[in-house]
Amino acid sequence: MELGPGPEFDRIRRIVQRLGATASAVGDDCALLRIGHSTLALSTDLSIEDVHFRRSWLSEQEIGWRATAAALSDLAAEGATPIGVLASIGAPAQDSGEPLQRLMEGVGEAAASVGAQVLGGDLAQAKTWILNLTVIGSAERPVQRSGGIVGDNVWVTGVLGGPRAALERWLVGSQPDAAARQSFAHPIPRIDAGCRLAELGAHAMIDLSDGLAGDAGHLAAASACAVAIDLGKLPLHSSVPEAARLAGIAPERYAALGGEDYELLVAMPPDFGEREAQSLGFESGVALTRIGTLAAGQGASFWSGGTLVEIAGFSHFT
Repeated sequence: MELGPGPEFDRIRRIVQRLGATASAVGDDCALLRIGHSTLALSTDLSIEDVHFRRSWLSEQEIGWRATAAALSDLAAEGATPIGVLASIGAPAQDSGEPLQRLMEGVGEAAASVGAQVLGGDLAQAKTWILNLTVIGSAERPVQRSGGIVGDNVWVTGVLGGPRAALERWLVGSQPDAAARQSFAHPIPRIDAGCRLAELGAHAMIDLSDGLAGDAGHLAAASACAVAIDLGKLPLHSSVPEAARLAGIAPERYAALGGEDYELLVAMPPDFGEREAQSLGFESGVALTRIGTLAAGQGASFWSGGTLVEIAGFSHFT
């Protein structure tokens, strides 16, 4: 499956090339294994202290929840129902008692919130906290990134930009407002919305872990289509206007450049409209907003008032 641009994904492409046929299925939010009449969906996600979080920002319980929710978000993007979670933890020796118990309590709470169980894992000593969460689910109708069709409309769940607003306040030594902090510390994997979107005929779906700017490009590459996003239609987190003012950029651009929203970006057929979106929002408890279209071509483009806006996605290696 084709991946979008970026240094991180250049590395992945070289790895896939080196592995050859043994890595032919790499590139989606989950690995999919057909077993009898069922499809297992599996994904793994890494969370590292001082890369993805700092302990001065979050409690151990919040760290465990956040890492688990990030992994579960991949199941949501596949339209999969969670079954279980495996947690491999690297913990500093001095934190391997009560702090570790509190962290695993957060893992268990996140798993239980979507009806999954903690199935096991591994534990080792490390210099800093390292959390690797593997999630397992089942999908009646898996939705991959590659199914988008020219003419589809592009929708997004929830609101965008809250985690970035929290992160930037912490980085300058301030405290984020309560709503922004909650969006960073306690993301909600959109399992119900993902499953319902799959039932309603979603063509392609991806979770916004690296932000809209980057992940729209991955959906475009996998579906061999051009994704056009209208920035003026983005649903913004309540903290974004003030955060964007402090950053000196437009609020919609601020939100598009953010990361770790863990919302779903989905390509739906043209006959899925506002009425269907409102019904889904009522059923799943999360709003759905139409923000763009799929057209012939390639790559993701971002528009504001009819003007093309250059936006680069997040990269771990830049």
